[in-house]
Amino acid sequence: MVEEITIPYIEGDGIGPDIWRAAVTVFDAAVKKAYRGRRKVRWLEVLAGEKALRKTGSYLPPETLEAFRSHRVGIKGPLTTPVGGGIRSINVALRQELDLYACIRPIRHLPGVPSPMRHPERVDMVVFRENTEDVYAGIEWPSGSPGARKLIAFLNAELGQQVHPEAGVGLKVMTPAGTKRLVRMAIRWAIAHGRRSVTIVHKGNIMKFTEGA
Repeated sequence: MVEEITIPYIEGDGIGPDIWRAAVTVFDAAVKKAYRGRRKVRWLEVLAGEKALRKTGSYLPPETLEAFRSHRVGIKGPLTTPVGGGIRSINVALRQELDLYACIRPIRHLPGVPSPMRHPERVDMVVFRENTEDVYAGIEWPSGSPGARKLIAFLNAELGQQVHPEAGVGLKVMTPAGTKRLVRMAIRWAIAHGRRSVTIVHKGNIMKFTEGA
């Protein structure tokens, strides 16, 4: 008997449909080979982006968020950045709503791929990057906007800074709790997978209060 697992997916905007049509055949083939036909994926489309706006009037319907929460897994294609009011970025909204605080990136060399490194076969690491705080919180204002000018005026007048009046401005928000949970996840992953070390990388020599504190 074949075990069927449901995974929701967002097709995406722009080239998203083209990418999905190609990717889903690879996913299905990989699952079939890995589980020798004993498992298969039932793909459940959920809406976000331009397609969602046309059909529901919202770039990110609550049903989409609920599908990801209930299934605890999902695949997302490229999504447009809304112009005008509402959410500034669908990607940021997804991260914030689902609290996807860790961006986890395995890095390994694939045999046969050219590399400038002398021993690329020795590269085997996993990067854990903050995904909901830091600049990825998406708190920013474009150059010349009322929000940017108001914040620049405050920084210059009240805090003695010298920010150019036409600068775009973004806030870098870091909390002890957010940093600790990311480091905790990296350490737990390393222990579970038999890794011998965890390296914490920061720019504390320059950003003393958001990275070096």
